Amino acid sequence: MYTRILRFAPSPNGHLHLGHAYSALLNDDMARERGGRLLLRIEDIDTQRCRLEYEAAIYEDLRWLGIAWEQPVRRQSEHFADYAAAIAKLEAQNLLYPSFESRSEISALVAERDRQGHWPRDPDGVPLYPGRARKMPAAEGARRRRAGEPFALRLAMDAALTRAGVLTWRETGSGPQGQTGLVTATPQRWGDVVLARKELPTSYHLSVVIDDALQGVTDVVRGQDLFWATAVHRLLQALLGLPEPVYHHHRLIFDAEGRKLSKATQATSLRALRAAGLRAADIRRMVGLGR
Repeated sequence: MYTRILRFAPSPNGHLHLGHAYSALLNDDMARERGGRLLLRIEDIDTQRCRLEYEAAIYEDLRWLGIAWEQPVRRQSEHFADYAAAIAKLEAQNLLYPSFESRSEISALVAERDRQGHWPRDPDGVPLYPGRARKMPAAEGARRRRAGEPFALRLAMDAALTRAGVLTWRETGSGPQGQTGLVTATPQRWGDVVLARKELPTSYHLSVVIDDALQGVTDVVRGQDLFWATAVHRLLQALLGLPEPVYHHHRLIFDAEGRKLSKATQATSLRALRAAGLRAADIRRMVGLGR
């Protein structure tokens, strides 16, 4: 019988809110119920927005909720070499290519494609990459990279799918439409996703699968907003020869207007609720975990 390993992985770009509390408490509860271990990972690859004071606040909030985690905490910003090694492995398989358009140039390309007929979007509503960089001769791409031009490294999705074949994942929670059990992955819905940039040797998709593998995570418990992204994660696991965890996507916590709680919408923070006199037990009841 193997030990179940779960993880809570917040980004220190703001204060935790009730949505984070629900996910952290659920991970902690499931780890306890299964006699497993709970890890904490700080996802701080965005060094422009992530701050040490927010990281310190995460530790404070989790302790207040009564959550304990194993040491050491993995901080992504200390492991860029791990992600660069994975990028090198994918490049060696000829599965990556550089694109050099700016965000404004891509927006203009999408607008042009939309005028010809609605250009496809990914599950998050973001337009798929509309450029033609994949047709650029490899020598030209290499020359432009050596010259220091800004670039994004994209996954050649069709080639990646050919190599990986049909992929599935085991879902013990549920997707947005109630998907559960064995789910067929459809990473092609995301198009040629960005896996790294000139200034940053990783992306969320890449770093999360590398971290889960290196930390031995067996059960990924996270919000339903990441359900469709699991398809990309399963593809990267297959391409990089990484183990496949079990996934459990949980319900989201919404505000009075029916919007998912987020830092961007300035959802009330746990520290504000604590300052207002609420206790950890109150937070549990507010997110539907009782006791």
